Amino acid sequence: MSPETAILLALAIPLVGAPFIVVFGRVPNRREAVTLVTAALLFLAVARLIPVVMAGGRPTVTLFEILPGLPIAFEVEPLGMVFAAVASFLWIVTSVYSIGYMRGHHEKNQTRFYVCFAIALWAAIGAAFAGNMLTLFLFYEVLTICTYPLVTHSGTREAVAAGRTYLGILLSTSIGLQLLALIGTWTLTGTLDFAPGGILEGKVGPGLAALLYALYLFGIGKAALMPLHRWLPAAMVAPAPVSALLHAVAVVKAGVFTVMKVTVYIFGIDFLAEAGASQIMMYVAGATILIASLVALRQDNLKRRLAYSTVSQLSYIVLGATLANGLGAIGGAMHIAMHAFGKITLFFCAGAIDVAAHKTQVSQLNGIGRRMPITMCAFAIGSLSMIGVPPTAGFLSKWYMLLGSFEAEQMFAVVVIVASTLLNAAYFLPIVYAAFCRPPDPAAEPAAAEGGEKHGEAPLPIVLAVSVTALGTVLLFFLPQLPLELARDMIGGAP
Repeated sequence: MSPETAILLALAIPLVGAPFIVVFGRVPNRREAVTLVTAALLFLAVARLIPVVMAGGRPTVTLFEILPGLPIAFEVEPLGMVFAAVASFLWIVTSVYSIGYMRGHHEKNQTRFYVCFAIALWAAIGAAFAGNMLTLFLFYEVLTICTYPLVTHSGTREAVAAGRTYLGILLSTSIGLQLLALIGTWTLTGTLDFAPGGILEGKVGPGLAALLYALYLFGIGKAALMPLHRWLPAAMVAPAPVSALLHAVAVVKAGVFTVMKVTVYIFGIDFLAEAGASQIMMYVAGATILIASLVALRQDNLKRRLAYSTVSQLSYIVLGATLANGLGAIGGAMHIAMHAFGKITLFFCAGAIDVAAHKTQVSQLNGIGRRMPITMCAFAIGSLSMIGVPPTAGFLSKWYMLLGSFEAEQMFAVVVIVASTLLNAAYFLPIVYAAFCRPPDPAAEPAAAEGGEKHGEAPLPIVLAVSVTALGTVLLFFLPQLPLELARDMIGGAP
């Protein structure tokens, strides 16, 4: 199979799988088997491209031109390879998890859930392989629209309100700001193609470059920079697998991926550094990291605490991009993968606790590690990765961003990374401590108090998925070669 065929297959497989999910919608076992087969086939198609890109290949496919010089085109480069590999692999794991969660929670509209999931992964792969900013923008918008039914899945008034916030912020930022930046880039350069080193050098001055960069970064609402972050905590009314999709597999990763693409292939890190065009956005990213961490400290609802943690962690990637040097860009690109495994583990654990113990608040988790040891051990691993403690994956990406901060002589970024690491520990470690070291609260254990059956671990598919992602979080620390080499290739070699 040629690389070009693999690109077309990766784009076709989720779209072909979606109608078959509908056909078997009334037979859950077959419907879910189709979902798993579709996810596995997508991963195999994406994996076919990894050795090609690692060897320096950049396979391309052009479908058609919308306007002269503006084609719908795909090119697989190192950063897109990281995003596609992470998204396609985690779709398999999330599909396994969803089987246990959706059945254990007796959720309605499960067929619609699996169909929207498939379309969302198609949009994510399209964005990952986009060969120019126009193609990326179109798939970015499709991803917003097809995940709206997932956010409003429960159909409650709260879910509908959250869906309005979700759709309103993401569409208004992309159309009002990102599209304006695209038009400005096209006007200035005559192209929207991605190119190593960027396309804007020599075409704009420092002031206009800074304005254009701000339009892009605020226009990429999925990156959740403050004050355009509210859609992300609001979307926590969705089921846990959707939260995993939003925070690890597709949506927010599409946001920070787009930030990195714009930084490296539209502006170019050398041009950003020379023009000082990213300085203001570095302060915005740093402020988002710290403020979101402080807000997370105050959240008793577990998923909301994780949501604000995601707002903070995403801005690490933006911070790495705005450092405008090789080490910062490598750290940001690696954090796309490292954060994905750690954060999806945490959201999987939150869903497992909800299914097995019917608990959603941090204050209810005293002693829960004694009854759900696998889940809470996985939660501990995910927490350590978010803090940046070895031997977990988050340590490596944070280490490169810290090195990049010193290289750029940006002490503000150094202080932000150190302070936020302490804040991460402050809102994650007490949960782990309470789970294993405090006795259960009888008031939070009504079944035990009434002589009923005590809960244990969540259903097997959930426990299996949680274990796989937690193990992946550790393995990426010891075996980081794939994301690290791809990140180095992205900037043209090791710094």
